[in-house]
Amino acid sequence: MASALDPPPAGPTIGPFPIAGLVRQARRIAGLGQRQMARFAGVAASTVGRVETGEMTPSLQVLERLLGAAGLYLAVVDQDGRVIQPMADWDDTRDGAGRRYPSHLKLILDPQPGEWWADIYGLARPPETFHRCPVDREERRRRSQWEVRVAKYRGVPPPKDPRIWD
Repeated sequence: MASALDPPPAGPTIGPFPIAGLVRQARRIAGLGQRQMARFAGVAASTVGRVETGEMTPSLQVLERLLGAAGLYLAVVDQDGRVIQPMADWDDTRDGAGRRYPSHLKLILDPQPGEWWADIYGLARPPETFHRCPVDREERRRRSQWEVRVAKYRGVPPPKDPRIWD
């Protein structure tokens, strides 16, 4: 049973920031009234009021428009606060069946000998490929970090080179 002394529910959030508070703060930054923000965002004035009270959770598109009316942008950041850029679409880079390559795998354009899994079988190398094996991808990443970050790994023996077969 809720008591009158209990804090009100926070409402929908984006990370640690309540959406209602973000929209109110955006209005304050821009010095806009609810009707002005609604007009600039192309939404009903009641929408701004309902979002600010936590009565309504706006769609991402509406939230973007509300913040945009105040000259603000939505951004995706990693744990260290770095802004994550969207992946570019390469419409001309598809596999032999016309499909896009898997987004979670890093594409290798013009693979060198040993970078394609079928090199060991003597098959013709494609114009682009990716590393299928997660263990191989992790070994390559670890080796690359060791080679690039010399100061950090000074005195640490190099990880196994994935291009060298045991």
